[in-house]
Parts: sequence; structure tokens; C-alpha cells
Amino acid sequence: MNQDRRFKDEIYEQFARIGKALSSPKRLELLDLICQGPRTVEMQARESGLTVANTSRHLHILRGAGLIEGHREGLHVVYQITDPDVCEFLRSMRLLAEKRLAEIERITHRFLDGSEGLEAVDRQELIERVHRGSVTVIDVRPVEEFRAGHIPGAISVPLDELEARLAEFPRSREIVAYCRGPYCVLAIQAVEALHAKGYRAVRLEDGVSDWRAKGFKIAVGEE
Repeated sequence: MNQDRRFKDEIYEQFARIGKALSSPKRLELLDLICQGPRTVEMQARESGLTVANTSRHLHILRGAGLIEGHREGLHVVYQITDPDVCEFLRSMRLLAEKRLAEIERITHRFLDGSEGLEAVDRQELIERVHRGSVTVIDVRPVEEFRAGHIPGAISVPLDELEARLAEFPRSREIVAYCRGPYCVLAIQAVEALHAKGYRAVRLEDGVSDWRAKGFKIAVGEE
């Protein structure tokens, strides 16, 4: 084997490590969760429907590919992304899949068609409404994700707290709910719950990674 051929083979073998790490649907989901903010193995297991042992195995593979890193906090190991480019790569892969794979649209319609919360609001329109103070923007993800990064001006209202906090929202103001992106159902459920209580509400399809990718500012920490 000549030197040039060996060089290429070894380089592409390293590139393939990323592809191999992302070849599992569950690892893609786990990585998407970590892109929302650092979380423990136990949190990820609960969110993904996996056992803690299986979650740990998947995380070990993602870590071996250099996509995530972990550190111990007390009795728990907390995982986070190693570089913002990891989440941008995941987003780019999602956009390519949406563009090239017709099955994605069919699956989305099969499971979500008819959901009131599917009505989306334009990003720029949302920005203008927020600047005018004419809407209330709520982030219905878990509070840990909100603290890791959220749309400026948004209020943290985890979905399981929504009903108990309805009194905070004036009925005269439209509510815009968002969560982790187009395939996260938290915002859809929030909009449907708000409609059932007589509120005007719409869903922002984008998640924080989409917001950031468009060059919009992201706030970190408490509201």
C-alpha cells in the first residue's frame, strides 16, 4: 500500500467514527437532549425511555467519538457537549434528512396531524411581537434546559407546571410556546392545554439551536 492511500484510509477511518457513533436512533436522541443542556445519566434515561444501563452504554460510545464529555457532581455523572459545533452538526443532519427523506413528513403527519399545537408562528414575526410586548413567550422544557439557554424574554414554565401557573398569564395576551424543536411535542401539548382553558396560543416550531443558528441572541441563566 502506498503512503498516499494509507493516509486517506486512516483519515476517513477517523471521520467514520462520528458516523458510527450517530448510527443509533437512541444515540441521536440522547445527543439532542444533551444539546438542550447538561444532564445526568438518570435524567437522560427518563427522557429517552431507556434503562440507566443502556443509556450509559450509548453515552460511552458518544463520549468515545469526542462528541460529549462527563464530569462527576456528587453521586452523579453529568454529560455535556464538547463543542457547540456538535449541536450545529446534528441540526444540519436533521435539515438534510427533512429535505431528502419524504418519510419524515409522512411520519410527522401520521402522528401529529390534527394537533392544535402544530400551528407555527414565523420567527421574525415572533421577534416583532416580543419587542412590541404583545405576546407572552413561554419555554416549556425542564428548567435545567431553560437555564442552559433560552430565547431572551421567555418565561420558564415547564409543561408539568403549566396548569398551576395559568393565573400568571393575562387572557388578553397571546402566548407563544416553544420547546426543543420541530419534533418535540411539549410545545404542542402546551398549546392544546392553553386552548382548552380559553387562551390564545401558538407554537414556535424552532428550538434554541435553530434560534442560535439564525444569528439570534440566546439568554443563559435565570429569566
